[in-house]
Amino acid sequence: MARRLDVTGADGIRLAAWDFTVEGAAREGTAPEGRTPARPPAVSIARQPAAPEDRARPAGAPAPPPGRARSAAPVLLLHGLMGHAAHWAPAARLLAGGHRTLALDQRGHGASEKPPGGPFTREAYVADAAAVIERLGLAPVTLVGHSMGALTAWQLAAERPDLVRALVICDMRASALGAASQRAWQDWFRGWPAPFPTLEAVHRWFGADDAWVETPNPARGAFFAEVMTERPDGWHPVFDPAQMLTSRETWVHDAHWDSLAQVRCPTLVVRGLDGELGRAEAQEMVRVLPHGAYAEIPDAGHLLHYTHPEAWAEAVDPFLTGVLTT
Repeated sequence: MARRLDVTGADGIRLAAWDFTVEGAAREGTAPEGRTPARPPAVSIARQPAAPEDRARPAGAPAPPPGRARSAAPVLLLHGLMGHAAHWAPAARLLAGGHRTLALDQRGHGASEKPPGGPFTREAYVADAAAVIERLGLAPVTLVGHSMGALTAWQLAAERPDLVRALVICDMRASALGAASQRAWQDWFRGWPAPFPTLEAVHRWFGADDAWVETPNPARGAFFAEVMTERPDGWHPVFDPAQMLTSRETWVHDAHWDSLAQVRCPTLVVRGLDGELGRAEAQEMVRVLPHGAYAEIPDAGHLLHYTHPEAWAEAVDPFLTGVLTT
C-alpha cells in the first residue's frame, strides 16, 4: 500500500501524491495496489499532510536492503496522459527499497482535482510538479516521467534546474506529432463505446476490440480498467476525455528539442522496443542532452513500466543508484 499526501499545486489546485516507500499504511488514505481495477479514492483535503519529519524518512518506511544506503534525494514519478499514480505501483515498489519513491496524480487525473475550466496547459502541469516538489521538500529530486509526464519532467528540469537532480524519460518523443495525430485522437475518443456495461467490457474493448489494437493486449485492457469508475449507467473514465484532448493539444503541434537541450542534469532515455519512441529519435535525444544515456527494453511497448516492471527497474535502477550515490 502507498500513503496518500494531499498537496496544493499551482493556482491552488488540489493534488494527490502517493509515497510508495511507506508500508503498513491504514486502509484510509491508501492508493490502489495496481493491477486491480478499482476506483481511485476521492479527493480529500489535507487528510495526510506532509509533516517535516516525513520529508526525510517517513515513519514506518522500510530500511534499505543490506549493503545499500537509501538515497538522500527522493524519486518522483509522473504518469502519462489518462494515467494515474497507481500505474507506477509494481515498478515503484521495485525502486522503493533503495530510494524514497513517490508518484503524483497530475491535474485532471486520478484522485487529483479536475477543474472544469482548466487550465491544462504545459505551463500548468510544469508548475504543479514544481509546487509539489517544493511543498513536500523533495528538492533536488529525481524525476521519472512516462509519455506526457516525461515531457513535464524535462520541461521542469530545463526551467528549474535547482529542483531536479536527475531525470528519466520513458517513451516520449521530442518531435512534433502534428494536427493529424490530434484529429486521430479526437476520433478515437468519439469511438469509445462508453459507458461500458461491465468492467469486463472495458478489458475486452481496450485489450482487443479497439481498432488501435493490432494484436490482443490484455495489459492494455487492464491499464484502462484501472482508470474507470462505476456510475448508475455503467463504467466511465475517471478523467474527462475533453480535458485530455485539451492537455494533448498543448504539445502535439510543437517539437521540444530546444527544452531538451536545456536539461543539464544526468538523463536516461528509456524506450520499449515496440513503443512510440523510435530508436533513431531516442538516440538523437541522447545526443542532444548534455548528459544523456540510453536504455531499451525488449518486448515492451509504450506502457513499458506497467507491462514490464522488472525489466524497467533493471534498466532504471543502476542509473538512479549511480547518480544518486555520487
